[in-house]
Amino acid sequence: MSNIIETLALETGRTAEQVENVVRLIDEGATIPFIARYRKELHGSMDDQLLRTLGDRLQYLRNLEQRKEEVRNLIDGQGKLTDQLTAQIQAAATLAELEDLYRPFRPKRRTRATVAREKGLAPLAAMLSARGGAPVDPEEAARAFVNEEKGVGSTEEALQGANDILAEDISDSAAVRKSLREMFLYRAVLRSKAVAEEPEDTVYRLYYDFEVPVKDAQGYQILAINRGEREKVLKVSVELNPEAAHMCVRRVVRGAACPEFVQAAADDAYDRLIEPSMEREIRNTLTEQANEGAIHMFALNLKPLLMQPPVKGRVTMGLDPGYRMGCKVAVVDGTGKVLDTAVVYPTHSNALREECIRKLSAMIREHHVEHIAIGNGTASRETEMMTVEMLHRLGGGVSYMIVSEAGASVYSASKLAAEEFPQFDVNLRSAVSIARRLQDPLAELVKIDPKAIGVGQYQHDMPQARLGQALDGVVEDCVNAVGVDANTASPSLLQRVSGLTATTAKNVVKYREENGPFTARGQLLKVPKLGPKTFEQCAGFLRVPESGLVLDNTGVHPESYPAAEKLLDACGYTMQDVSSGSLQGLKQKAEGIGYSRLSEICGAGEPTLADIVKELMKPGRDPRDELPPPILRTDVLEISDLQPGMELQGTVRNVVDFGAFVDIGVHRDGLVHSSGLPRRVRHPSELLAVGDVITVWVLEVDEAKNRISLTMRNPEDRKKEKEERQKPKEPRKPRKRRRTSDSV
Repeated sequence: MSNIIETLALETGRTAEQVENVVRLIDEGATIPFIARYRKELHGSMDDQLLRTLGDRLQYLRNLEQRKEEVRNLIDGQGKLTDQLTAQIQAAATLAELEDLYRPFRPKRRTRATVAREKGLAPLAAMLSARGGAPVDPEEAARAFVNEEKGVGSTEEALQGANDILAEDISDSAAVRKSLREMFLYRAVLRSKAVAEEPEDTVYRLYYDFEVPVKDAQGYQILAINRGEREKVLKVSVELNPEAAHMCVRRVVRGAACPEFVQAAADDAYDRLIEPSMEREIRNTLTEQANEGAIHMFALNLKPLLMQPPVKGRVTMGLDPGYRMGCKVAVVDGTGKVLDTAVVYPTHSNALREECIRKLSAMIREHHVEHIAIGNGTASRETEMMTVEMLHRLGGGVSYMIVSEAGASVYSASKLAAEEFPQFDVNLRSAVSIARRLQDPLAELVKIDPKAIGVGQYQHDMPQARLGQALDGVVEDCVNAVGVDANTASPSLLQRVSGLTATTAKNVVKYREENGPFTARGQLLKVPKLGPKTFEQCAGFLRVPESGLVLDNTGVHPESYPAAEKLLDACGYTMQDVSSGSLQGLKQKAEGIGYSRLSEICGAGEPTLADIVKELMKPGRDPRDELPPPILRTDVLEISDLQPGMELQGTVRNVVDFGAFVDIGVHRDGLVHSSGLPRRVRHPSELLAVGDVITVWVLEVDEAKNRISLTMRNPEDRKKEKEERQKPKEPRKPRKRRRTSDSV
């Protein structure tokens, strides 16, 4: 275990003590959000992302240690475990290296080498490959092994059997495989070609004649090529210079009694056994890396999507567009309660469109609707145009926003939606979900499988268990960062709170339904199956606005209430000041006294006290309120309205490896390619996140293909840069030679 701690400390740049504390907390059942928020002193204020990375790496290293023990026991059971092999097993840093060491001892199916050994040809192979002895004539050596009874009818058959044995031994060499693996990773080329001689124009056209060094292959390229291969559109290969590969394998020839024979066996080992195996391994490695990159990208996009600023307390109309089934309508109040529903048909005829405008206008006036959320699916464009015309007739006071409806149909057909809205059909449930997504994206999106939210790439090709685990972690972090109202949260939201499960979440809801709203955090201990350990994990993330103690509506953990009271007293404030919001100078006073001194007074760590100060200054605060608000529109743009150089405001909808897709108020998102970012970065996610409101300029519009190219670089600046590059450069002045003491 000490080796694992040291490895993790080295990889994370933290002390061994901090890493050991995190490992202990994880083993004790503490959740990542709890560790990140309320145990900062123990781990040096690591964030939740680093803690999750540490947790994943901990699991990998523990699995590696377990496998090492299994391999040692398996080899020892064969009576072949040596001190040298034990040391090599212990030093293996990856599962691949460990399996290379175990490969010669692994039980094999019947091979050509197995048959040769059964014929008694192993001594001949050993004789020909022996090092340090006199040279051996292979033909002469093979005559002694010709034996009709054992199935060796000639010297050629004997030598072929010896070749098969040597080839398999060379193929099983851990040293040879390690060297070749490094060569493949740094010197091989990944190639893809079209299967058909005259291929059709498909999404895989970029890969019909494509090659890239393995070390430079991008994750999205790997995933696209893999999918094309599965669909039998592409044929793929990993190619390494054969001569370089043979030279690598031939190192085993040095000093052999019969070098020519062993060299031929080494070449056979590579061509017949190692190359196909290594190609599969490299392809698997590339796919695993691409999967991890895509999962990381999905998680990176999901977090800002969930943390989008809510449009709170506003009566909202949700429109779920459609052609044949019409546009489903739901009006919800500021708390998300459904006030009215309808189905209208804005796309069927002019008469029905006019009726739709009249009906929706009446609903807007009756319920005092302030915002309209329009789903971005089928018929969204026509519904948006109808909405804009309606808003013009209403004379203002109402705005709209296009909302991603990814996963809305999944939710509306789910058991959860049926329990929540048994009186509505599936279509109307999706309209309610769209309206609520504008009001509070986090509370609504947690009801949907994260994989269905649609902010990734190739998510259906990912290992689903690993993807689900990563995305669930993001949802958990977001929910706990915001905090949850214990008296209004749904079971689907509550079960994402640190420490709570689906069962305890339902019990919380059932308890408040039977006993009325919670009036103190301590009441949570009365909920069935919510014991002290669970309370410790969840209490700090649950808010109770109805409590008489203002701390119950903050992120201050109950275990820190005494420290909070001492902190207020030391700074000259009271709990009444917290309730009335009269703590404007608290931060300055705390800094004036010094957190080290306050730590002694309050009996709490400095990071915890800093967090307490933030919470006391804004009880019930929502961190999402500090982000830029979403763009609400009152007019619509057509793709034909766009002209190169036009400046627009847009919202980032998705960040991918090669750029970002931006909603600019046209039915089709535009693409800001990596080359159009304001500065060069390794990945677009370093500059952009889902939900960011950015300024873009139109580069190019292709109406036929419905494509919009955007840039974040001001055309005027780009023009000046181009002019600067085109200016003739002044000739460089010749350098004067420096005189030295040896100059003549």
